[in-house]
Amino acid sequence: MSTPTMTAAVVETTNSPFVLRQIARPEPGDGQVLVRIEASGTNPLDAKIRAGEAAHAEQPLPAILGMDLAGTIVAIGPGVENFGIGDAVFGLTGGVGGLQGSQAEFAAVDARLLAHKPNALTMREASVLPLVVITAWEGLIDRANLQRGQTVLIQGGGGGVGHVAVQIALARGARVFATALGDDLAYVRALGATPIDGSRDPADYVAEHTGGRGFDLVYDTIGGPVLDASFRAVKRFGHVVSCLGWGTHKLAPLSFKQATYSGVFTLYTLLANEGRAHFGEILKLVGALVETGELSPRLDPRTFAMAEIGSAYDAVLGRNGAARPQGKIAITIAP
Repeated sequence: MSTPTMTAAVVETTNSPFVLRQIARPEPGDGQVLVRIEASGTNPLDAKIRAGEAAHAEQPLPAILGMDLAGTIVAIGPGVENFGIGDAVFGLTGGVGGLQGSQAEFAAVDARLLAHKPNALTMREASVLPLVVITAWEGLIDRANLQRGQTVLIQGGGGGVGHVAVQIALARGARVFATALGDDLAYVRALGATPIDGSRDPADYVAEHTGGRGFDLVYDTIGGPVLDASFRAVKRFGHVVSCLGWGTHKLAPLSFKQATYSGVFTLYTLLANEGRAHFGEILKLVGALVETGELSPRLDPRTFAMAEIGSAYDAVLGRNGAARPQGKIAITIAP
């Protein structure tokens, strides 16, 4: 009997072109399911991994990239109880730390990382959510313990993590403000948040929107100088959380306010194989928000097949003549 195969997009060396190869199809092991991947959500971090610019998310090459997926379960390994063959699922399942990514026709993945796909979403829409909604949820809920009625500032409210952080905070009953630039200001307003021009000095918008007191919670999704601005924008005894807090920063503005800070490193769960069930739990809760109309992904309208994966990566970065993405990029794996 011949071994079943699948098509996969393989990156062989740093920054090399993607090569479509026929490789052995994986089989699900203990606690795993085999997913027929229908769409792969593609993130700027995937492009950084390909370029060798993400030491914190190293993926030894050659490799199949892609962290996010949506698809259908076609086989189940021992010990899996909450899923059945034919279930539509989505999750943040690989593409880092030696784990196979989602830019292939099939993947054997840890079932704890998955949740049932919301009925309200297409496969493409579902595929762009896992990394960003988990990162947003870990910051707002797990680290900052967001409470109803709090004033929340999302730095970068039109971006991948930012646009879902805005929607999660609104669903939790917060008063939400969000910085953005250009057309994203109108998008943030349409979500229900108060838009703030991200080029403004924090002292100005803190005075305008909080009477100079500062925001209860600030979520920085941009890093660098924006994290420094977040320290200035938070109130006394408030909290700042960042998913890009990797630089060197002066803590005095935070310390003088007796405020606190938390970092979010979503990939740790995959890299360390620790707390994976929480990913599935978050996605289940997010799925409920989707079904009630309280959360929706911002999906770039362009479509890419697996044979066009190089163009999809150009679109993610807005390079080589590709327009800047208006939302997240999805690659169709199996139409």
